[in-house]
Order: sequence, then structure tokens, then C-alpha cells
Amino acid sequence: MTESVLPQHTIESPDRNQARDRTRRLVWKIAIATLLLMAVGSATRVMNAGLACPDWPLCYGQWVPSQQMNFQVFLEWFHRLDAALIGVSTIALMGLSWWDRRFLPKWLPWAATFALGLIVFQGVLGGLTVTELLRFDIVTAHLGTALLFFSTLLIIGTALMPYKGTGAVGRLPWMGLTAAILVYLQSLLGGLVASRWALHQCFGASQLCTVMNSHIAGVVPATLVTLTLVIWAWRTPALHPLLRQLANLAGGLVILQIILGVATFWLHLQVEPLTVSHQAVGAALLGDLIVFTVLALRDRTTGLAVEKVGGDN
Repeated sequence: MTESVLPQHTIESPDRNQARDRTRRLVWKIAIATLLLMAVGSATRVMNAGLACPDWPLCYGQWVPSQQMNFQVFLEWFHRLDAALIGVSTIALMGLSWWDRRFLPKWLPWAATFALGLIVFQGVLGGLTVTELLRFDIVTAHLGTALLFFSTLLIIGTALMPYKGTGAVGRLPWMGLTAAILVYLQSLLGGLVASRWALHQCFGASQLCTVMNSHIAGVVPATLVTLTLVIWAWRTPALHPLLRQLANLAGGLVILQIILGVATFWLHLQVEPLTVSHQAVGAALLGDLIVFTVLALRDRTTGLAVEKVGGDN
């Protein structure tokens, strides 16, 4: 009986590790493609290429509009191509997670299904941005859903990472979560500013200045909480090195984001790469905070488990 059980565990363990590794690699690839997609989407907007393809889902009634192809058409066409590849990859992720569900955490197939639901909703919003002629609320919702999908992928990928915490995180998980929420809301305000061209309106008159000023004011709480997170991480000597690196990266990204934002404001959005970089760095900052928060929560769980064992002894 013992001999029949032991080989079974020996066979299942590699299968479990392979399933987790395979799923994790796919998730990170989709996350990188999503970050690229958001950068291309930003470039599409600032280059006034949002309606370069007047129809949807095709472009000039073709899969590849070779005759109409120029830089603006290419941006919009490539944006759709990347979105389609992400959609197919997310379908594969959901199918793979359900197929390997015996070897994966129970929550993973449901999380993958939720991610697929987000990408389907995102596709609908993408079509509406064209058919509704870049209506500002739809464009902003399009960005918000993309960031939520990106965050979902990072949560899944980080939860599947091999990680052994030190149990010394204290309140850092809640600081990371608070900072991530504030950065997400600030990103939505930035998307609203861009979709309503509020910066240009404030330069020309007094219209939409409330939107612009809200985005500027939103910099303060997001920056303060992020920098507090960095300082608190410095003051935690037993913190895991990976968490320390992520905290330092968050500090660098928030400073770079402020510099890019100020430069974008003073140059009146005239330098397109600067505007695209501003939005891409914002998404990267959100991603860094998401990864930090998930790892810190895992670290905190490790610490609580150690305390429980110590108390039982």
C-alpha cells in the first residue's frame, strides 16, 4: 500500500510545478503585452489616430488596410492587433487554468475567467470608442478597464511566484494597497483629462479646469502615500530584499512621473513621446505597487503563521 502511494506523489509533484510555471509564464507574457497595448493606446490618442480606422472591428473593411496605411492608421491597426492577441491569449489562459485545475490553486480558474470577462468588456468598449466617435466617458472607461485587467494579471502572476517571506512587513501591505488605489484613481483622472482635452481647454479658457485641477491635486495624496511606503520600507531592516527593491522602484517611478507630468504641462502636450511616457510610467507605477502589495500580503501571512506556531509551542 505504501509503495503504491509514494510513486503517485512523486508523479503529481512535478505536474503541479509544471502547471504553475506554465500558467505563470503565460500570465506574465499577457501582462507585458497589456502594458505595451496601453502605451500604444496612449500614442494613438495623442497622435489623433483614434478614428484613423473609421469602422470596427475591421479597418476600412479589411483585416490589413494596406492601401490606406500611414502612421496614424498603423497605430490604430496595431492597437487592435495587440488587443486581439491579448484576447486570444486570455482565452488560452482560462482554458489552461481549468484544464490543470487539479494542480493549481482553487481560485485560479475563477480569476482567469474574471480576466477573460474584463477583456471581453474591454473589447466592447474599444468598439464603442470608434462607433461613438471617442466619447470621453467611454474612452475613460476603456482605460480604467485596461488598468483593472492589467492589475488582475499581476495579482495572478505574483500569487503564483515562489516566495518565502520574512514576516516583517507590518503595515506595509495596507500602505501598498492604499497607494495602488490612489494611483489607479489618479490614472483615471489623467485619462479623463486626456479624453476631454481639459489641459488645452484650461489654456484657452476656464472650461474643464476642474477636471485638470483635480488631476493636479490628486498627485499629492498618491505621492505622499507612495513615498511613505518607501521610507517605511527603508526603516524595516528585516524586510525581504525583493520587497525593498520594489519599494525603491516605486519611489523612483513616482519621482519620474512627477517630472514627466510637469514637463507635459509646461510644454502644453506638444511633445507626444513625453505624454505617452507619462501615461506608461503611471501604469508601471501601478503595476509595481500591485506586485508589492500581493507579496507583502503573502509575507504577512507567513509572519502570522510563524506567530501561531510559536504560540502553540
